[in-house]
Amino acid sequence: MPHSFSHHLQALPQDKIINTSGDTSVAITAPFVEDNRDIQAGGVFVARVGRSVDGHNFIEDAIQRGAVAIVGEKSLELDMPYIQVTDAHLVTGLLAASYHDFPSRKMTIIGITGTNGKTTTTHILHSILKVATNGTAGFISTIGADFGDSSADTGLHVTTPHASDVQHYLAEMVNGGITHAILEMTSHGLAQGRLSGVDIDMAIITNLTHEHLDYHGSFEAYRAAKGIMFEMLMSSFHKKGIEKVSILNADDGSYTHYKQIPADKIISYGVNAGEVRAEQINYAPDGTHFNVNGESYSLKLVGQFNIFNALAAISASKALGISSDDIRAGLAEINAVSGRMQRIDEGQNFTAIVDFAHTPDALEKAIAAARTMLPQGKKLITIFGSAGLRDVEKRRLMAEASAEFSDITILTAEDPRTESLDAILEHMAQGCIAKGGVEGETFFRVADRGYAIYEGCQMASEGDIVMACGKGHEQSMCFGTIEYPWDDRDAMRAALRGNPLSTLPTANTGDNSCRFSVTSGGVF
Repeated sequence: MPHSFSHHLQALPQDKIINTSGDTSVAITAPFVEDNRDIQAGGVFVARVGRSVDGHNFIEDAIQRGAVAIVGEKSLELDMPYIQVTDAHLVTGLLAASYHDFPSRKMTIIGITGTNGKTTTTHILHSILKVATNGTAGFISTIGADFGDSSADTGLHVTTPHASDVQHYLAEMVNGGITHAILEMTSHGLAQGRLSGVDIDMAIITNLTHEHLDYHGSFEAYRAAKGIMFEMLMSSFHKKGIEKVSILNADDGSYTHYKQIPADKIISYGVNAGEVRAEQINYAPDGTHFNVNGESYSLKLVGQFNIFNALAAISASKALGISSDDIRAGLAEINAVSGRMQRIDEGQNFTAIVDFAHTPDALEKAIAAARTMLPQGKKLITIFGSAGLRDVEKRRLMAEASAEFSDITILTAEDPRTESLDAILEHMAQGCIAKGGVEGETFFRVADRGYAIYEGCQMASEGDIVMACGKGHEQSMCFGTIEYPWDDRDAMRAALRGNPLSTLPTANTGDNSCRFSVTSGGVF
């Protein structure tokens, strides 16, 4: 049964409402949305001032499309119900939650944040929960959303989905009988209020390292954005019999900061410290074996960073009362996470991997994981780029990490956007040189990503590892303001078959000149 506009306004803190005008008794029969193009007849448009676009400019269009009420941040006079609020980011989620009858209050909700490992930890914990709940577990991640017996893509270049989408997904889960849901919570999503209206019961952080400083402005602001999840924990609706639990990485520098934020219970995990600690770690051909507080576990994923991801999931599972046998069974079901240390096999005599590592810390850990798989005397070839209009400092840091720990580094495109790709590659090349890299010998610049991956495969000998990092599961790449279809996994498969994937603007146009970046290196 539809509720009135005034009914939904009760979900908002009174100090967020500046002024209300018009007949708020109007029935709301369609969702609250932030994009005027998504308005359905009987719905409400929430206008906010963005970084580049002012949503108030689209109010008239939203009305034409059938909006019956408007929420905004500016003082306006409209011939329809209008509420002026202090923070449209915050209220969108609360209103969307009210429209869907607060779905997160009807499930156990687990939030996961961190610089690296969020998606993998989400999938590991989801696998365990599926075993423990007989399939009544769902998730929303940057890869997609799982509703138990159905799923949805969450986009091409995505952070946390918009607040209205998050609440819609949660409502679908409730309707599908889901009892436990995991939400991957990015710093952008938290800072932009996309997760407001979500009542969480458990908050997990994987780690906190250098990332997104272009958006947040400083590491302190980035850390504070992640901290919103922990602040949400105790302010969320308290469900009968469910404790509010924080799960922190004791080996990470963020531990000291986040343990200060109140929770009913705080659980720490780690390899060198923590209550839930991994010991006797053995990296074997069939996977990774380790003990946790005297109990043995196995994981098919490689790398110490996946030990940490597994420890976060194990800590959460134990806090939820899940048995060790169910945890083991859930871990056994995880073969690979899309675009995360994902092996690509076309019958070649070397190992090809695609990974999402796009921060200095993640790249260094991916390289370390690859080296544990590398036979003695063989070489690791690492291919990656660094995005335009994003954190500039990480370009040098990533290049330095690869130059120091890879045998061969190939620098290439990764969403240059409106920046000069050659300028980005030059910045990265200087990072390689700073660590003793020699252009044309230990590192190369190949502007086109398809050719870069192809050339990496051409360089490989039997037993080597070729690893393309930075794009992972993503399905597009941005040049200028246009998103071109792109998937590193498809590019790796094409390269292994002997033909570079040539779908980007930098690809070979007939004379091979576009194969090379404009450098003095020009080795290919």
